[in-house]
Amino acid sequence: MQGSNIFLVGLMGSGKTTVGRALAKQLNKRFIDSDHEIEARTGVSIPVIFEIEGEASFRQREADVIRDLTAQENIVLATGGGAILNEASRKYLHERGTVIYLRAAISSILQRTRYDRNRPLLRTPDPRKKLEELEAQREPLYQEVAHLVIDTGRPNVQFLMQSILTQLQHMPGALTSKNFSVMHQQTTAQTLQVDLGDRSYPIAIGHSLLASQDVLSKHIIGQRVAIITNNVVAPLYLTALEERLRALGKHVTSIILPDGEEQKTWASLMLVFDALLEAKCDRNITLLALGGGVIGDLTGFAAASYMRGVPFVQIPTTLLSQVDSSVGGKTGINHPLGKNMIGAFYQPQAVIADTSTLNTLPDRELSAGLAEVIKHGAIIDVAFFDWIEANIEKLRAKDPEAIAYAITRSCEIKADVVRQDEREGGLRAILNFGHTFGHAIESGLGYGKWLHGEAVGCGMVMAADLSCRMGYIDYVSKVRVQKLVEATGLPTIAPDLGEERWLELMEVDKKNEGGKIKFILLKPLGMPLITTVPKETLLATLRACI
Repeated sequence: MQGSNIFLVGLMGSGKTTVGRALAKQLNKRFIDSDHEIEARTGVSIPVIFEIEGEASFRQREADVIRDLTAQENIVLATGGGAILNEASRKYLHERGTVIYLRAAISSILQRTRYDRNRPLLRTPDPRKKLEELEAQREPLYQEVAHLVIDTGRPNVQFLMQSILTQLQHMPGALTSKNFSVMHQQTTAQTLQVDLGDRSYPIAIGHSLLASQDVLSKHIIGQRVAIITNNVVAPLYLTALEERLRALGKHVTSIILPDGEEQKTWASLMLVFDALLEAKCDRNITLLALGGGVIGDLTGFAAASYMRGVPFVQIPTTLLSQVDSSVGGKTGINHPLGKNMIGAFYQPQAVIADTSTLNTLPDRELSAGLAEVIKHGAIIDVAFFDWIEANIEKLRAKDPEAIAYAITRSCEIKADVVRQDEREGGLRAILNFGHTFGHAIESGLGYGKWLHGEAVGCGMVMAADLSCRMGYIDYVSKVRVQKLVEATGLPTIAPDLGEERWLELMEVDKKNEGGKIKFILLKPLGMPLITTVPKETLLATLRACI
């Protein structure tokens, strides 16, 4: 067994590419995906090869690639799910490196692959049955070739990395001393990637990142920066951040706005532009959004508009902004007739989520952020929803490990959705679960009366009720959502705005088409559905939840 190479095997959707990239970065190795190598050699996609040449021809191409790639040194190789079907490939993999079998449950694989159209073997009326057949066929071969088996039931890259690295350390020759040294020189930051081609960017998550010169210099590129913050966050973090940036040789301008959702307006945007112009900031300026969702959205819109577009970096200081609003490039301001109705899609240069800033976060703000965490579990990942239920007290107590996992998993989920649908052409709308009702609450009561997360939490309870009335989820699932929102300390009873006012407010929503209100519902828990509903069913939910 050669110590310089690591080979990942497992069924499609088991996380080989995601884990492989992270592992290669951690160990200073080169990452290769065998499927991508096949596509590069042939110039066509895997589904096209399957369609034109058939599976047997593809398997031969795959075996040739495995033979060539395993002969290289110091690589992390993510193999295709069927690579182990070839006897020679199994021999090369087992003898030329450390083979890690990532074992995933069928239900988890179905969740991860249900929107992926690049899986020719799953183009079948019954993907579950097909996966079960593949598992029965391949499981003995994965076991035969593997030196290490890792269960991926807990959907967190950081957790998997720690498990893999810990076990590799105890395997003779699996890690060279150089690799081991590199592993321990890494900062405590966990870095995820939002893959959007030339607009891709990192999300750094960790404790005390704002105190790290290395993190700041790595993610804040420009030599001239303008920090945009508010009068609550500024006394806590602004001076220290200014000093560290100046120590890096950067010219710093700071702009302090009033705090509150009600300040997310055109007038506040003009204050930013006024300050930038008065400081004679040109298009080489980088804007830094230091604060929660309001500051992040407003700064992003300012960056998209100033000089027709300048770079910006998100430095979220609330849980809600760390798990949701700082990721994905949605920027904007509110209008009296609707929330976030004026804005732009504009991606940041980086996101720096310093979890230590949550130590100063009021309990009410923390609970508001947990609403978005719950949302991610409810629409995408039932296992994550289960975990939140089991750990809600730890989350509310700001347990460092629980908070770090909640942030990381939420960012993983959102980054993957944004990668597939950056500008909300379809799929990304699922991230608005609970928001149709929630935005109506915010607009109807007046911005700032309820926190955004409080409105979303209540909105999720209403959306779960509506899902149940439509027959999409059972009563138990509806109650689970309600009880979890309640356990988070969020309101579960909606304000009485009057039925006509409720309908009027929900009709002003960016998802709507042709005058029809669109809702994100659950069908079932963990599976989102974008749909319209009969008016009488909607009114029944309003009457039940007020």
